[in-house]
Amino acid sequence: MKILLLGKNGQVGWELQRALQPLGQVVALDRTINLNGLCGDIANFAAIKDAIESINPDVVVNATAYTAVDKAESEKEQADLINHFAVAHLAKLCEQQDALLIHYSTDYVFNGQGETAWIEDDLAAPINHYGQTKRDGEIALENSNARFINFRTCWVYAARGQNFIKTMLKLAQIKEELNVIQDQVGVPTGAALIADVTAQVIRYYFLQNKEQQKQLHGHYHLAPLGETTWYDYANYIFVHARNHGTVLTIQKVHPIATTAYPTPAKRPLNSRLNTQKLQQTFKLHLPEWQLGVDQVIEEIL
Repeated sequence: MKILLLGKNGQVGWELQRALQPLGQVVALDRTINLNGLCGDIANFAAIKDAIESINPDVVVNATAYTAVDKAESEKEQADLINHFAVAHLAKLCEQQDALLIHYSTDYVFNGQGETAWIEDDLAAPINHYGQTKRDGEIALENSNARFINFRTCWVYAARGQNFIKTMLKLAQIKEELNVIQDQVGVPTGAALIADVTAQVIRYYFLQNKEQQKQLHGHYHLAPLGETTWYDYANYIFVHARNHGTVLTIQKVHPIATTAYPTPAKRPLNSRLNTQKLQQTFKLHLPEWQLGVDQVIEEIL
């Protein structure tokens, strides 16, 4: 099997470089031109077309995305280009090559209301521009004839790159008090878990016949088990860090409402994702969210 990985240096892409290796030959690209003259910049339509035609992959894994949620409100064209139009172009190329396209989306395609975990068929109604661009990318996949599997995930973190765990640990070493939002609920999802599940799904997919494969195409929710708030998540990080022997300055964490911390982009209050479809379809078991967080905290420290 030949796999083309795009976005190799992002949080998820970095873990995918490891997880995909046992499946076959992996060609991992980023936005720069590699030694073979290939470039993985999905906003460069000519370069992506050349890369896919040159490699002729069985699978294209797109781990690239515009993820600056607040900046997307002012950089609308750039967010649209990467999360929507480039995805539509990628789907067209994968259709021409008859390659399976693996893509990643977000809980931000929903309106963030209620207290029930979102299922795949719930009505998409994004509340900010980032969410709209991600939904537009999904619609482009749905409207294409490409074979695709799209994973929606939430609250992504890793030992690499910038994320909530690193921010909290940094602030906790210099501040005595912190305000953290308590009314947003979701599931911290490790990039390593996303990568491992992706590899398992690809392996399962190619063990099926063509008719069975057709039944597997579509959207899946990917997150660990359980749920938490940003406030409880922060406290969990601080307790674990101290148990690990790390000296923290932080003394008090104050729970605040989303309305007390205005941002350019509106945030969903409910980021819960129901993962039953993923677990049942691909015969997977997902871990509790604390396991991955523990491992990454220890890796960072």
